[in-house]
Amino acid sequence: MTDTFAAGLLPEEYQDLIKSVRDFAQTVVAPVAAEHDANHTFPYKVIEGMGDMGLFGLPFPEEFGGMGGDYFALCLALEELGKIDQSVAMTLEAGVSLGAMPIYRFGNDAQKQEWLPQLTSGKALAGFGLTEPGGGSDAGATKTTARLDSEEWIINGSKQFITNTGTDISRLVTATAVTGTLEGGHKEISSILVPTGTPGYTVEPAYNKVGWNASDTHPLTFQDVRVPEENLLGERGRGYANFLQILDEGRIAISAVGAGVAQGCVDECVKYAKEREAFGKTIGRYQAIAFKIARMEVRAHVARTAYYDAAALMLAGKPFKKQASIAKIVSSEAAMDNARDATQIFGGYGFMNEYPVARHYRDSKILEIGEGTTEVQLMLIARDAGL
Repeated sequence: MTDTFAAGLLPEEYQDLIKSVRDFAQTVVAPVAAEHDANHTFPYKVIEGMGDMGLFGLPFPEEFGGMGGDYFALCLALEELGKIDQSVAMTLEAGVSLGAMPIYRFGNDAQKQEWLPQLTSGKALAGFGLTEPGGGSDAGATKTTARLDSEEWIINGSKQFITNTGTDISRLVTATAVTGTLEGGHKEISSILVPTGTPGYTVEPAYNKVGWNASDTHPLTFQDVRVPEENLLGERGRGYANFLQILDEGRIAISAVGAGVAQGCVDECVKYAKEREAFGKTIGRYQAIAFKIARMEVRAHVARTAYYDAAALMLAGKPFKKQASIAKIVSSEAAMDNARDATQIFGGYGFMNEYPVARHYRDSKILEIGEGTTEVQLMLIARDAGL
């Protein structure tokens, strides 16, 4: 499988998926991307269309409303969406790998039956409540608490930068909370399902972000929030470890978005360089521009190869943590570097928000931060090397 992925000789079902998502991205997503970005509005019609295509159910079994595919199929779809609109791509990425996947990986049968059909259809979204105001990269510094009282969890605390929690179709958040103290004084951190609308659970006003303006992101507050004891997700005390596993997988998915961004910038620049004239000829005929685009193509290729490799290891059931971190670094830096070079090639037009390269320039920086900063990835890679 690894050799097939590396050679780009994808099976027919993967190729068909790429073609269908690419067509959807170009004909449905692209025409409205600038408008949603400018107005900071959530693209409900686009998300509905993605749900109808089955994209939110790609890696899940049919018994839960899924498409019976795998995680690599999700990544291929994310790459195609990332070429056009990062906000849309991240709505899918967070909705599947961060929203639905924890329930699929760690939920009991009742939780899966209740929530997964809604989430895999795209008619509902779930948030991944890990990050807190005092604990970003240090996710183990959780301060949100949950204590049992009369067979109910009482949750108090706050989360920040949580995606897909404030839309009309947001239905729940899985939140980590300190549920006790382990031997040696370490925190016992568990994860708990909190449905939207639960008294005391407040979705605060949306952030005013630099980019990803059509992606829904909010801080959350829990004030004496009561949910049933059976809303515990997975084993008590395993919430932190389980969420770290989800992040390992998610880094492959977000790497696919980064690879898509890098390639999207190449595609835009190739078209522009063939049309834009300066000093009597199209700018693509100037070596300075041609070589810059060639280097952009190299970055996109390497980013794609890196996430293909990590995904192949994951699907084969082999260790992939290091490869996921490598892919995360390579793809996020490729996206950022290509967006910067694309903006330079477009010149003054590249500074105008209605152009895709301008949106990619604003959007791409968060790829080096979200789901584990570059520094965290370097730490994990160094640790794997025995340092």
